[in-house]
Amino acid sequence: MAPEARIKTVLKTSAAALCAGVVALSSFSLGAEAARRHHRSHHHHLPRLPAAPARALPYPQLPLPFEIAGAQYLPVTWADVKGWSEDNHLAAYKTFRGSCRTINAQTGISEPKALAGSLNEPCRLAKSLELSDDAKAKSFFEQNFAPLRISRLGEPDGFVTGYYEPVLEGSRTQTEIYNVPVYRRPSNLFVRGYKQDTLSLPNKGPVYRKIGRRKLVPYYDRGEIEDGKIAGRGLEIAWLKDPTDLLFAQIQGSAKIKFEDGSSVRLNYDAYNGYPYTAVGRILIERGIIPREEMSMQKIREWMTQNPDGAKELRRANRAYIFFREVNLSDKEEAVGAQGIPLTAGRSIAVDKALHVYGTPFFIEGELPIESERSKTPFRRLMIAQDTGSAIIGPARADLFFGAGQEAGRVSGRLRHPMQFVMLVPKSLDPSLRAARLPVPDPRPSQKIAKLFPQTDPAKDSDKDPKNPAAAVKPAEPNKAAATSTATAQDKDAAVAVANPVPLPEPRPNIKPDREQRKRVNPRSDQQ
Repeated sequence: MAPEARIKTVLKTSAAALCAGVVALSSFSLGAEAARRHHRSHHHHLPRLPAAPARALPYPQLPLPFEIAGAQYLPVTWADVKGWSEDNHLAAYKTFRGSCRTINAQTGISEPKALAGSLNEPCRLAKSLELSDDAKAKSFFEQNFAPLRISRLGEPDGFVTGYYEPVLEGSRTQTEIYNVPVYRRPSNLFVRGYKQDTLSLPNKGPVYRKIGRRKLVPYYDRGEIEDGKIAGRGLEIAWLKDPTDLLFAQIQGSAKIKFEDGSSVRLNYDAYNGYPYTAVGRILIERGIIPREEMSMQKIREWMTQNPDGAKELRRANRAYIFFREVNLSDKEEAVGAQGIPLTAGRSIAVDKALHVYGTPFFIEGELPIESERSKTPFRRLMIAQDTGSAIIGPARADLFFGAGQEAGRVSGRLRHPMQFVMLVPKSLDPSLRAARLPVPDPRPSQKIAKLFPQTDPAKDSDKDPKNPAAAVKPAEPNKAAATSTATAQDKDAAVAVANPVPLPEPRPNIKPDREQRKRVNPRSDQQ
């Protein structure tokens, strides 16, 4: 072979070998990089810095005994409770035992409030105590409860109204005289989070009706229901003579209806249509129809009887509408409250269920027009929370139950008065006992140390700092120039006598990141 041809053959062979080596090297590098990333993403991550240990608090966080939103309360002694010794404690004890029947029957505490569980202990004790002596009943409350004065935040007193069970004439069927329907809960009434057949629906919040399969809209208001939106569906429990009778039965939350054949039926609150309650009496006061000092249920009824057209408009101003259910009780028993037990006239009250627990005793003290509209009868009585109502809102707000009939309606209809509230809290939640377990704060430094190392306010120091631009532009008052110069001289003398303040440590060290380390560990490489 010629020398030139031999040289060309060698060059071609070398070039081919070189290309093959480059291809192999690049394939190896890409494969190694892919393997490295796969190993990193599937087997281990970059080491993370250990988490900083939890900083120990200087004092333990002890839970509060209980907390009532929007309330202020003050522990008091029994001697501070005016009229406590003169009350009939035995009657209150019997009413309290009635509430304990439902409390003892509960297998688990469904109430999130701390007071719910604490009532179990005194209720278990009351279950075995058949007391017949007032002194022993008084001792029972004093040994198992602690008095706590309570009111709305910023207000000294609470507020009470009265309610009763109306006794009305009615009919099982519609006639020319009895043509006002009393409805039970409709089947198309929905409350979010509750089943349709739930026995106790909330008395607050929105209520809906279903259109089609999924669409929910607000339920009918009073005007729409009175115009017949739910008529003819078999929801009528009974029929009344006057729509005013139905309005007052709905305001009271219960009623007893007597029929012409001598039988009767008792109705109790079951649900409402989702609209807030509007007091018709307040509307009459605002319009100047009835003076505030003369307002009562009797005055409202008289005006509505004399003004039927105005009564219709007044009823519809209260868009809330109440649905009832039949309650099987004998005529000797009182109406049933929201706790599910018969109420006791003069001892049962309705409270705000969102804040309080059924079975809680409250001592209510003040003056009420019990004997007449202008009388000031002392009212100092231990009451038991056994009911609720949509208009009862607040920590020191109660509706006093006075029984059934016209006389009870006359008394309860004129109650709108401020009263003192003392809440009886079980000893296990006594705030004073819990406060004794709180740790004592660390002792303050001595006066000598405080003078040598004063801790000044940084905001005030910035005003005196000449480097602060805000302090430089602050104009000086001309009429206080002499006082300013005197104060400056005093500050200089004080600065000489007192040492410089000790600088506080920084909350965390200011460590600048190492650029070389940032180059070595690129956080974005993990995200590719």
